Amino acid sequence: MKRVRLQRDLPVPMPDGVTLLADHYAPAGGGPAPVILMRSPYGRRGLFGLFSGRGFARQGFHVVIQSCRGGFGSGGLLDPLGDEHDDGLATVAWLREQPWYGGSFAMFGPSYLGYTQWAIAPYAGPDLKAMATQITASQFRDAAYVGGAFALESALSWTTLTDGMSRRFGGASVLTAPRLTRRAVLSGRPVAELDLASAGRSLRFFQDLVTHHADPAVPYWDKRDFSPKVGEVDAAVTMLGGWYDVFLPWQLKDYAALRAAGRRPYLTIGPWYHIDTRHARPTMIEASAWFRAHLMGDMSRLRPDPVRIYVTGAEEWRDYPDWPVPGTREQRWHLQHGFGLGVDGPRAAGPDRFRYHPDHPTPVIGGPVLLGDSRPRDQRRLEQRRDVLVYSSPALESDVEMIGPVRAELFVRSSTPYVDVVVRVCDVWPDGRSFNVCEGVRRLGPSAGDVRRVEVDLWPIAHRFRRDHRIRVHVAAGAYPTIARNPGTGDPLGAGGPMVPNDVEVFHSPDRPSAVVLPLCAPRG
Repeated sequence: MKRVRLQRDLPVPMPDGVTLLADHYAPAGGGPAPVILMRSPYGRRGLFGLFSGRGFARQGFHVVIQSCRGGFGSGGLLDPLGDEHDDGLATVAWLREQPWYGGSFAMFGPSYLGYTQWAIAPYAGPDLKAMATQITASQFRDAAYVGGAFALESALSWTTLTDGMSRRFGGASVLTAPRLTRRAVLSGRPVAELDLASAGRSLRFFQDLVTHHADPAVPYWDKRDFSPKVGEVDAAVTMLGGWYDVFLPWQLKDYAALRAAGRRPYLTIGPWYHIDTRHARPTMIEASAWFRAHLMGDMSRLRPDPVRIYVTGAEEWRDYPDWPVPGTREQRWHLQHGFGLGVDGPRAAGPDRFRYHPDHPTPVIGGPVLLGDSRPRDQRRLEQRRDVLVYSSPALESDVEMIGPVRAELFVRSSTPYVDVVVRVCDVWPDGRSFNVCEGVRRLGPSAGDVRRVEVDLWPIAHRFRRDHRIRVHVAAGAYPTIARNPGTGDPLGAGGPMVPNDVEVFHSPDRPSAVVLPLCAPRG
């Protein structure tokens, strides 16, 4: 096994006088060689440093793992998302001055570490040869405000986590933050006070998210959104994501931007959620092959097809030339009278109705969250609620595969214009168990119309609905605490004022054909 030399706590100066700390793993010999850079708010040590730092160094790369501003010995104050562009470019300039810099570098890392890659990738210069990003995206705004609704649980859990990591025994916060968050969101306190309930003090980033809403034109997001520049990235990019990850829809938008610019990124999507340890091994295997190909010229470990996805329900991996995969077509599954669901258009019928009480918000069972186990869960308990409409198909006569984007087109009327439209697709087994496959939400505001046509983007899927199973669709107006409750008043997110019940009608008639649009995939072979 090749010997690795480790230098800890190297000072990296920033232009404003702040010093960030980095650990340097040097390969055997220590001479000039390609560099792999990782910039993290979660520390430099432990298993991550052991596996990624030593793992890549043993393959002949220099590895630099740097702590972002304001944490784990690095100076300054942590301003999440706000300093990664300037600090990242300053770090690259420092790299180029090191005697062991071999003239090229790559970047690696999941989640926030992936975001730090996108923050500098369009500006880093031609010696940035490759990127390996996992469970991440070039902007986090849309994941913080899914469909315009505040992703409360994920936002609060992350800010609670990073606050806890800055304290004594901070390593335990990855375990305690989800529990503290769940306790806080069940406390009944206004959204603006939930950081006090979870962390015991006001957390700047959480307050920023409460204040600066989803509109990309809000100046707060100007230096935190790198999606407009993705198509300008010349480095070779490989992406790994999970069907149950909170960032998947926006990761796929980054993939699409690269493809539109003529690039050929690689993409792997597995049956994983955000903090799922099962994607650690494929992450290292794929990144190692990618870096060897684009930094050392060894193409032997790259697969022929750039897209590899896991088809849930079929429980098998597939390789394809692109995403969305060739041979798919949209198929409309209409909401029908009597709570049916089918490909036939609806016949004339009155709307279905439910009442949403924000004081007792519709809960959520499963679904993508940042720090939880987001694998599918049985929805039968949720389906018994009066504030959830449930539409089911007949038992399928043969297997049906759906691979690609999913959206809903619903015709809705509500007693107050401020309403959330939550849509969920489930796979119902012959024994009655109902497992969520994908979901989405759209937050609505004032409208001049009476009945509104609402489009809801759901998470993309690759799923086989088996013979004798049924396809089921939920329509609701809440998914608490994954998204913050809608008070029905239009008041600002953190106001904490009165809440108004909302009477919601969902139409399904020939002139108002509410439907879920699923990506029907042609049979293989």
